[in-house]
Amino acid sequence: MKWERLTLGELCQKYNGKIQTGPFGSQLHQSDYKEHGTPVVMPKDIVNDKISIEGIARIDDKDTERLSKHILKIGDIVFPRRGEINKRALIRKENEGFLCGTGCLKISINSEQVSNLFLNYFLAKKESVDWLDNNAVGSTMKNISGEILGKVPIDLPPLPTQQKIASILSAYDDLIENNLKRIKLLEEAAQHLYREWFVRFRFPGHETVQMVEGLPEGWERKTIKDFGEVITGKTPSTENRSFFGGQIPFVKTPDMHGNIFTISTDIGLTEEGASSQKNKYLPPLSVMVSCIGTAGVVSLTADFCQTNQQINSIVSDKDFKSFYVYFFSKDLKGLLEGLGSNGATFVNVNKSKFETIGIVIPNEGLLIEFGRIVKPFFTQILTLQKQNHRLKTARDLLLPRLMSGVLEV
Repeated sequence: MKWERLTLGELCQKYNGKIQTGPFGSQLHQSDYKEHGTPVVMPKDIVNDKISIEGIARIDDKDTERLSKHILKIGDIVFPRRGEINKRALIRKENEGFLCGTGCLKISINSEQVSNLFLNYFLAKKESVDWLDNNAVGSTMKNISGEILGKVPIDLPPLPTQQKIASILSAYDDLIENNLKRIKLLEEAAQHLYREWFVRFRFPGHETVQMVEGLPEGWERKTIKDFGEVITGKTPSTENRSFFGGQIPFVKTPDMHGNIFTISTDIGLTEEGASSQKNKYLPPLSVMVSCIGTAGVVSLTADFCQTNQQINSIVSDKDFKSFYVYFFSKDLKGLLEGLGSNGATFVNVNKSKFETIGIVIPNEGLLIEFGRIVKPFFTQILTLQKQNHRLKTARDLLLPRLMSGVLEV
């Protein structure tokens, strides 16, 4: 049987579907968000094709009922409608009952003739992503509407073919998901040790150590600049095209989201571009912290790289210090938002503010022992992240061939 050629809007019309915009600002205000309640999916919460609940906004039951038409169900597909419009997430069982938030669009298909998993993969292929990018409106920030999303071209094979293609591609995603679970457990184990030793002060031998002014004897209160060199990133001149398109990773905040190590970036610098600002190089195991816009995203460098100006990085002289600073920085989000707001909605923490943030420095022997224990955890995390990167690359190479019918299933 032939594949059916239609637009996403036509598919929705034919197969009992709908494209719906999340609630507008007049329906959902900043004051409506609570500490507990129904999670509200914003563009920032779409990370690595899934919904991240880390720092997700929530609303109470009353507002959830009022906005019930925006509730997400299994199989819905969520898109940002501004900014990073190349992202999307398929709603799975663990996300059922979440709310499609302001700044997002949801696609709902309710037909036994359409595999939502297949449709999600089809919308992920490069041609679909490029189509949206080329048809979005706005120069400084890309925007899409339900109308624009409805015009995306779709090639729909018979249901058995949809299911076979989705099964092949999801096998890669299942392996990726298993690795992500292992990564999470490894990070949690290292973080638990950090909190036991450096927050609760239950480190080896703590019973015999005296407390002096609220700290174990031998520990010091200093600032980040006393612990390592702070380097604020910079973007090379965009007027010089020869600076870009190379193999040197150029990290921006979106590259860091959901990644303990940043192992791939959307943009690379050439040797010429990176050499134009040699003092911005970061060695492996530098701790990167986003400080402009979305503050408090933390990631470690995997290789020599550079970052843009939205990121302040801490370069320690010893590896064992990096692991301590990583977990310390993970707790800075609230402080950074307070430091960088100054009454404005756009957070901006410059280098001078960042490097004077207070930090407790334990005695070096304890830091060395902490590093010795957790370094194997981080080594395994990096290995698993690289495996996932290879799996994603293989999946993404296979995806267009399956979706075009070049490979029969």
